[in-house]
Amino acid sequence: MYKDSIFNTTILCIDQYTDQTLVGRAYNSAYNGGVSFRSTIDLLTKLESILEETNAPQSYSCRRAFRPKGDRQQPETIQADLKEGKVATFSLRIMFRQNSSWQGSLLWHEGRQEETFRSVLELLLLIDSALSFEK
Repeated sequence: MYKDSIFNTTILCIDQYTDQTLVGRAYNSAYNGGVSFRSTIDLLTKLESILEETNAPQSYSCRRAFRPKGDRQQPETIQADLKEGKVATFSLRIMFRQNSSWQGSLLWHEGRQEETFRSVLELLLLIDSALSFEK
């Protein structure tokens, strides 16, 4: 297992996983509390906002979008009362943001397994494999 870093480790609490849609909460030390998400894209968008705000790890490329740069919404925080998912719990460690993606490791608490990932797609496939195993 890896050491907890103050900014780049996020606890993912998955409360529901239906039709490959993630619903739950994410807790990062940079926030008082956590953020809730209602879909996979919602999770990724909120995590990217946290990474941009904390600049840890620093991005190696500029993010491109169809809307103006200053038009990003900050995720609303929720209370940090329960840091355990109803379906599964993961510790996500993002070590690098290169090639317009994330690289790091994912620790699946219930399965007691840790895997590295080289892209957001690979991260999502790891989460899906753990959640599909849980069924």
